[in-house]
Amino acid sequence: MTEYTAATGAPVWFDLVSSDPLRAVDFYGEIFGWEAGDPHDEFGGYRNFSANGRLVAGLMPRMSPSSPTDVWSVYFKVDDAAASVVSAQTAGATVLAPASPVGDLGVMAVLADPAGGAFGLWQSGTHIGFTERGTHGTPYWFDEMSMDYAASTEFYRSAFGWELNEIGSGGDPAAVGPDHYSEVYVGSGEDRQSVAGIMSAAGMFGSGAPSFWQVYITVDDVAGTVARVDELGGEILMPGEVTPWGTLASVKDPMGAAICLGHPPAGM
Repeated sequence: MTEYTAATGAPVWFDLVSSDPLRAVDFYGEIFGWEAGDPHDEFGGYRNFSANGRLVAGLMPRMSPSSPTDVWSVYFKVDDAAASVVSAQTAGATVLAPASPVGDLGVMAVLADPAGGAFGLWQSGTHIGFTERGTHGTPYWFDEMSMDYAASTEFYRSAFGWELNEIGSGGDPAAVGPDHYSEVYVGSGEDRQSVAGIMSAAGMFGSGAPSFWQVYITVDDVAGTVARVDELGGEILMPGEVTPWGTLASVKDPMGAAICLGHPPAGM
């Protein structure tokens, strides 16, 4: 699948706050072929990455010494950001940044779910998010590594009406364990989409690790991309591993931001 139109509730954008934006431009250009647009001074130096001539992701300098840096954020498409913030709060979310217009581009908000996983909301204006998926340099998958799987699954069902298909632990949602995984569906009928997942990750990253959303980028050659990351000063967290869902890997850029790689299974 290459053409992508996000349904309401699906991932529609992702961006990076980087401690070294110029080095990030060079790094992601090298490994994914991304081209960076000019910084927008009116939006704090925010710039867009493009893949195959289409917007794919964003890049933002760190705004203050106290703000998080070198972290990717995932945004979900909503029709009304202000109303969605209220729904999310009612379901247990913490508001980190209220719904605010970004010029004529759209309206954004940033929240944290009850498991502590931060995420964004995006109500599109002239900026509709990414529109290509499954080709080199474009999104492959999105999922949350949740330290409280029950809280995460209940929250996203309640706040955004996500349909969750439990595919871990034999499909028994009552037997929460480290291999639990739910596949997220949004939309209905011909518009129904499988768009993301939620993993029970408690204990996987050590004591006190936060829940987090992560992004997988499609690459033609996982092993070659991992080798290039190493050459450019990045860190290899998980080298290419063949799974039923494709060949997957996890790396960090030279500044420490983690991002995942994916290549479809043979025959797809």
